[in-house]
Order: sequence, then C-alpha cells, then structure tokens
Amino acid sequence: MRHLPTKPSLSLALKDPELTTDTNLNEIAADAPVTVTFKELGLDPKIIQALDDMGYERPTPIQAAAIPFALEGKDVLGIAQTGTGKTGAFTLPTVHKLAKGRARARMPRCLIVCPTRELAAQVAENVELYGKYLKLEMALLIGGVSFAEQDKKLTRGVDVLIATPGRLLDQFERGKILLNGVQTLVVDEADRMLDMGFIPDIERIFEITPFTRQVLFFSATMPNEIKRLVQQFLHQPETVQVARKNMTAKTVTQRIVRLPKSDAKLKRTALRWIIENENVDNGIVFCNRKRDVDIVAKSLTKHGHSAAPIHGDLAQSLRTETLDDFKEGRIKILVASDVAARGLDVPSVSHVFNYDVPSHAEDYVHRIGRTGRAGRKGDTIMMVGRLDEKNYQAILDMIKIEGIDELEIPGIEDFPTEGKMKRGGRNDKGGKGRGRNDRNSGSRGGGRDRNRSHNSGAGQSRPAPKRENLAVEVEATPTLSKAMKDSSRTRKAPAGRKKPEEKKAKAEAPKTEIKTKETKQDTSSRTRKAPAGRQKEKTQTPPKPVETNEVPHNNELTAKKQAARKAPSDRNLDENNMPKDRPRNKPKKAKSDAKKRDAKSPKDAARENAARNERDNSKRSGKRYHDKGQKEDFAGFGDEIPAFFKAQIK
Repeated sequence: MRHLPTKPSLSLALKDPELTTDTNLNEIAADAPVTVTFKELGLDPKIIQALDDMGYERPTPIQAAAIPFALEGKDVLGIAQTGTGKTGAFTLPTVHKLAKGRARARMPRCLIVCPTRELAAQVAENVELYGKYLKLEMALLIGGVSFAEQDKKLTRGVDVLIATPGRLLDQFERGKILLNGVQTLVVDEADRMLDMGFIPDIERIFEITPFTRQVLFFSATMPNEIKRLVQQFLHQPETVQVARKNMTAKTVTQRIVRLPKSDAKLKRTALRWIIENENVDNGIVFCNRKRDVDIVAKSLTKHGHSAAPIHGDLAQSLRTETLDDFKEGRIKILVASDVAARGLDVPSVSHVFNYDVPSHAEDYVHRIGRTGRAGRKGDTIMMVGRLDEKNYQAILDMIKIEGIDELEIPGIEDFPTEGKMKRGGRNDKGGKGRGRNDRNSGSRGGGRDRNRSHNSGAGQSRPAPKRENLAVEVEATPTLSKAMKDSSRTRKAPAGRKKPEEKKAKAEAPKTEIKTKETKQDTSSRTRKAPAGRQKEKTQTPPKPVETNEVPHNNELTAKKQAARKAPSDRNLDENNMPKDRPRNKPKKAKSDAKKRDAKSPKDAARENAARNERDNSKRSGKRYHDKGQKEDFAGFGDEIPAFFKAQIK
C-alpha cells in the first residue's frame, strides 16, 4: 500500500468567518514558494512521466495544497482565480485514483461537470495529456455535436466522463448513462454555473450520484448560493483558498482608455489604434453583447487584421475550429463574448482588450485572467466611456485599488464617429422616418397624438389643421370670439335631439294616455307591438286619407290591394295585436334512440327482429308470386319446392 506524503508546508491563515465551522480553511498566497515536487506528492509514476514530457516539475500553490487532501479521499473546496492551476488540482488526483480498476458499460467512475463546452474540451485535453500512459477511457459529453460517437464510448465503458449539465441530464433521463457507479464528482467553475442558471441542474446531479462519492468543488468566487451548495452536499470539506477573493494576478499590467464620447465607431477606431501601436502578439477582445462581437470582428478584418468571432450562437464545430486556429497562431485577434472568459488555456496570450466594461465586476477578473498565465507577463486595456463609470467603480471596489493607469491616445477627439441620425427622417433633406421633427417649423409627426410632435409615426410631416390657425385668430380678436360664443349658444340642436327646456317641461307635465278610435281605414297602417325586452321604435303615424269622389287609377287600386293583402284584419288579431292563426313553432321533442332501446329488453328486441325478418322473407318469396298468380314459375321445381311454397301454390 502506497504511503501518502505529508501535506506541504504552506502559510496558513485564520478561518474565514463567512464559511461554516465544519470547513477547514487553508489560505495561501498566490506567489507563495512551493518546495514540494510532483514525485513527493505521491502520484503514479506514469503520471509523473507524462508531466515530465510536458515540462512540469513543481506544482502550483493550489495544486500543492489540494492534491494531498484529494488523495486522502476527502471533499475539497478550492477557491482561486483563473490561471492558478485549478484544473490540474482536481485532474491529477482523479487520474491517480482511476489507475486501478476497470470501467463498466455506461457506468463512469469519475464525473467532471463544466459550465461551457470550451471549458469541458479544455479539461478533456488535460485528462488525455496526464493519463496518456494509463489505460483510461475518457468521453466528452457536450451539446452541439453528434451523440453517436459518444454513445459508442459509453457502451464500451468510460473511466472519466466530462460533460455539461444540460447534455448530461438529457442522456441520463433517456437511460443512456448510469451514475450509480460514480466514485468522484468534480464541479468546476461553480460560480459561472450560478451565472448561467445551472444551479438546479447541479443539485439534481448531486442527488442522482451515490452519497458515498468524493466531491471536488472548485470556484473562483464564493457567492451565498455557492456557500449553500457547499453546506448541503459537501461533507466536512478541506478548503484551499489562493490569495484574496477577487484579486487579480500581479503579473498582469492593467490600463484603461478614456473615451470622449459613447460612440461605437469611435470605440472601434480606438481599438484598432491600440492594436496597431501596441506590441501585440495575439490578443482577445471581450464584448458584452454577441452582436458587438460580430461587428468588431468584421471591422478588424476589413482593416487588415486577422480576427475571428466566437460566441454562443455559433455552431460548435465552428467554435472549435476558431479556437484551434487561435491556439496555433493562424488567427491573431479573437473577438469573444464571456463564453471564452473561462476555459481558454492559451499560455501565450499577450493582450486582453475589454471593448466593453463588464456588467459584473467578477467577469473582469476572469477576462484578464486569460493573459499572464503560468507566471508570464500580460497586458490588459479596458475602454471606459462616460456611461461606464458605475461599472468601472464597482471593479475598483472589488479589486481594492483606487484607480487604474490611463493610456492616452493622441487625437482621439478627432476620430470619426457615427453621429446621431435625425429621428424624424433618413437624412437632412427629409424622408420617411420615426421621431422628432423641428418644432419651430410647425410640423408634426405621423403619430396618433397630434399634440406631441415627438411621437413616432411613419410618413412625411404634414401642416397643422386649419382649426388650430383659427384658434390663434380667435385669441387675437376678442370680438370675434364673443360672436362665436353667441352663435354657439343659439345653434339649433341636431335632428332627433331635444332641447334641455323641452326635456324639463316634458318631465314636469302630467302623463296622460291618449286613446284613438280604431277604424277599418287605419288598420293597414297599424304596426305590431315590439316584443318584451325591446325598445319601441319611434314611428310617425301616417296622415288620414282624404275622401274624394274621384275614381282612383288602376295603379292606386293595385297598391291598395297589395297593402290590404299584407296587413292582417282585426278579426284575425289577438289581444296583443298579433295574428291568431300564426303557426306556433314549438320545438319538437327529440326522441333519442337510447330511450327506444332501453324501453325493451335485449331478448324482446331480438325476438321482434327475428319475427320482422321472417315476415320480410315471406313477402320476398312465395307470397309475392301467389298474389300475382305466377304459379308457373314453380313448375320446374317438382318435389324440390319447399312445403311453405307448396301451401302457397295450393
């Protein structure tokens, strides 16, 4: 049995009061001297041979502190910024433990969960390098690629499974993976998973793995949600914290550029000036938005720079190809979103440019951590506009410094700008557009609100209506306004409306009922009463016909006959003045077939159907011939005629 070495002598600090009492805190400085070697840590000789091939002899401070605890089988909580060697801190002890044993089909022995595809691919490369002399099977389970090749490896059995949370849970729910054989669970960049909304998935992964598994939990920062996960799922972990929380590396030179305007074109011009005047071997430009990533990359390419974009909306194959080209030097400038802020391990990145000030102060630490890695020197330049002061001050408070040195660009005030297009049109000469027009010209936009000239609306500006000019004239001439008021008072009410005086007089007058004599002459003009619930329509009574001795014309007689034919007579009307002989449209009661079937039992219905069929058969056979007297039709049958038909013939 291999004897594990004692822990290396490192400067220890007091326990962090924010962490629980069950957590043993070991805080070390980022530049603390490490005298222990990888051989003294007790790693497998084949792993030592792979490290010698890579040129690594001594571990980083976090590796020297975390590897002994991991080899003992304890839970480890690692807190360190990017570029300090966290990947090796959990990869080396994991590969050492997997050197013995064999994997089974669809049952990985070690599970490593990463927030992004790029970080997962980076960890997979490290596992291949450290375990190239060991017979270990490794599978990378990420989205954006075909699952067929991954499924073949899982069927053969893998020792190390590196996956993103979404694809892992998807394949687990389909039954493609069994996690009851996981011995070591590694969670890398936990705070990044919190930002991306993967915390519920991480909780689910903790629940579906065995309770006896070892947990190696690494994060750059420790928000309250991450502390809750540690307290819930880690059992008395050994905490290893490198340097202070949210501190930047000392090997990185930080500078800023003050922008006189918050203009996109001016910012792109300033970025090109910096790249052309600084000694840039290769660099990464970080933008806050994916749209800006594409625009900046296109601008750099247009002006002769070797640049390419990378963000989450691109296909995984294109993202992988772009990263490979950048690592091999075929691309000089990589324009990226925060998807590349973690997981990119390119040791020779000379510059990092923050095209936008990050919205979260923690992202600034991860961005500039892409340079100055493994003890190398690096430069970072951030472009700060007038609208970025709040985020810039938050960064200063986090890294605990008063300010960052400024880089002055001569003639930056004269750099070309996009300018602000007039929102009221396409150009100065006019045209269709949205927004605000000249208020002094008396024109207004095409919006709905005519009182607000700045409302958006399509179409050209139109002159103000005449009534607004009339209102101005009325205010200027008081005599005219008085005449208009008098005319408005004496204006007649529209037809169908009553004056207020008439309404008041009608309300005060007593209600009287006027009965008119019904005669045969006005029966034709009688109107039907409206049904209950409807308001009676106002109808005018026709004038009484004038009796004359003149003989009416034929056309007049025909019209009277048609009117008399259409109008009902008095004797056919009821008390409601409705026709007596009017047909009543009473709804017929629908007889359902179900009631008919329920009226008789099944036996009675079957008996009745049999009798009906027998009667029908008799009608179609001999009885029909007997009625018609066609006895000769049976002459050829002889004795073969049925008895029933013989009786019918007789």
